[in-house]
Amino acid sequence: MSDAAALNLSGRARLPYIPQSEASECALACLAMVAGFHGYKTDLVALRQRFGLSLKGATLGQVIRVAEAIGFNCRPLRGEIEEFDKMALPAILHWNLNHFVVLAGIERRVQGVRYIVHDPARGVLKLSGEEVSRSFTGVALELLKSAEFVPGVEKTKFGVRQLWSSISGFWSVLKNVLILSAVIQLATLALPFLMQVSVDSVVPSSDRDLLLVLALGFGGLGLIKVFSSWVRSLAVVSMTNSLSYQVIVNLYRHLLRLPLQWFERRHIGDIVSRFGSTQPITQLVSDGMVTGLIDGVMTLATLTLMVIYAPLLALVTSVLFAFYAGLRLAFLSTLRLKNIDAITAAAREQSAFIESVRGIAAIKAFGQEGNRQRLWQRTKADAVNAQIKLERTTAGFDGLGQLVLIVEQIAFVYLGIGLVLDGALSLGMLFAFQAYKTQFLDASMRLIEQLLNYKIMQVHLARVADVALSKQEDANLVANVDRPDFSQELELRNVHFRYGFGEQSVLKGVNLTIRPGEMLALIGPSGGGKTTLMKIMMGLFEPFHGEVLVGGRSIKSFSKHAYRQAIGSVSQDDQLYAGSIAENIAFFDSEIDMARVEEVAKLAAVHDEINAMPLRYDSLIGDMGSVLSGGQKQRVLLARALYGRPAILFMDEGTAHLDPENEAKVLEALSRLSITRIVIAHRQQSIEAADRVMTVSKGLVHDKAAGSPTLKIEV
Repeated sequence: MSDAAALNLSGRARLPYIPQSEASECALACLAMVAGFHGYKTDLVALRQRFGLSLKGATLGQVIRVAEAIGFNCRPLRGEIEEFDKMALPAILHWNLNHFVVLAGIERRVQGVRYIVHDPARGVLKLSGEEVSRSFTGVALELLKSAEFVPGVEKTKFGVRQLWSSISGFWSVLKNVLILSAVIQLATLALPFLMQVSVDSVVPSSDRDLLLVLALGFGGLGLIKVFSSWVRSLAVVSMTNSLSYQVIVNLYRHLLRLPLQWFERRHIGDIVSRFGSTQPITQLVSDGMVTGLIDGVMTLATLTLMVIYAPLLALVTSVLFAFYAGLRLAFLSTLRLKNIDAITAAAREQSAFIESVRGIAAIKAFGQEGNRQRLWQRTKADAVNAQIKLERTTAGFDGLGQLVLIVEQIAFVYLGIGLVLDGALSLGMLFAFQAYKTQFLDASMRLIEQLLNYKIMQVHLARVADVALSKQEDANLVANVDRPDFSQELELRNVHFRYGFGEQSVLKGVNLTIRPGEMLALIGPSGGGKTTLMKIMMGLFEPFHGEVLVGGRSIKSFSKHAYRQAIGSVSQDDQLYAGSIAENIAFFDSEIDMARVEEVAKLAAVHDEINAMPLRYDSLIGDMGSVLSGGQKQRVLLARALYGRPAILFMDEGTAHLDPENEAKVLEALSRLSITRIVIAHRQQSIEAADRVMTVSKGLVHDKAAGSPTLKIEV
């Protein structure tokens, strides 16, 4: 390996931990960590916009190309873990044959050597040599700054204000909550003074009239405090739930408008987990922000009163609290990392659970219940262990807080009674100081907790930001905007497409013209680019070079929503949704046209089978169409595609599950429609029904009859 000086733990404290968001972006996460160590502060959103990688992940060559673009000199190395001492750290390690991690440092202790590994998928790990050997493939990447490396900050900005900036009514409710909180705290501050008067004035003089007045004062303040607390609680509940609802609705609206590839690169459980991160955010913004503000004011107010009453006692209490606060802040990064580990592990467990439930038919067919249980059980154990580590840390801080309170109480009793004996304090003043001291410690500890929660909230904000900051494919969802004229030709000009930075092109200079009303069949080997080509024509993928045109106009000049409303599609991974057959065919249209529903069901050759069901078109189809056969489901999907009267129908193996008789009926019915049909087919009957057949292979499109490519342009 390299002769560069070993850094061991010299940079560990400055090496950030950045978890991966997408299933295949461990390489980008590792590069973001190493870049941050060297002074280029960036995040995954910024790197993803510059160097998007495909679902297949990244090869070492791609990692090197991205690192060089950032400004690193790279040295790929091969060796064993014994040679890590000779390597400049942090360095990237190839892990388990399909993953990348960052070796942050080497920790040598009496118990043995520990390797500090920042794993984008699992968190910050301390591993033994044996554990590293099991995962390390022998390939490492050393990264050193080149002359082109420019330190700086390139991060996407996302804060709490961006979540609530559009929330209606928030500030007016917040103002009312603050007013009520102020009333409660004023009543709280007045009570110790009344206690002091009771002890110092009523007891020595046996003044029962004054005692009655004070008792009424206590009662009045208590009622004000109780009533204000009740009203404030109602306002906070209303504000929190309203805020939570509006935030998650806004986020869900944004989610549905993200590009298809965004979803393909993420696990479903992780997406669900990111939505779960909105709850602690809204809780802190609503109740936590109010509590923090009031506690800050109370901390200053009670500390001022404590200094006025007994400066020495106030100093002792303040020093002990400062010690506690300093320790909490010192271990903030540890608490943050443990929170990240717990959240990430829970998301992995949720993904494994959802995958198993969704794929239960295959699990049972292959008799893999035991294997899937063990897989989920491992992820659940990881999640539980991560939560235990987090709660142990939290419990340690709670114990520390209790210890500080005990020490402080001992000091207070000893010094306070000493001051009373010396005549420096009256007994009533000591009682009042005790009450103010309790209020100070309660408020200040809550304030520290809120500040820590705010810092921890950055973890949740970063997870939500992955959704909120991802660029929508089309913000214009108005249906009646300029629509494409499909009575003219659909044309592809010099279209190139690749799934990620540094990858080979899947499509290479495709030129293709599709005439209105014709049926075009795309054939070819699996993986040749047929489905990708169709998704580009549908506007689901954007080529990195070239364009798609309708009537000579680029489809980019149309709203994606308007463009897609003019087409229909049946793809291999289409799903039905819980509801009736009629609702699914109409795609849950607010005003279902039953005549049209039956018409398209007849075209899809499924009308008679639906009518044979007890509830006919009102029959419920179960989760994802589970009560329908494969052929019935595919024909219902075809009926759904035809419901909106599309000008172009795209079908990716749209008749693959049909028997020959029903396939012939469907193809014959579609041929009578004056619409363009573009189909991906392997079955002879569908191919023979086409007006034209094109072969898609190795990124090129060939005319089947002529056998020559439309255009050969390598990239």
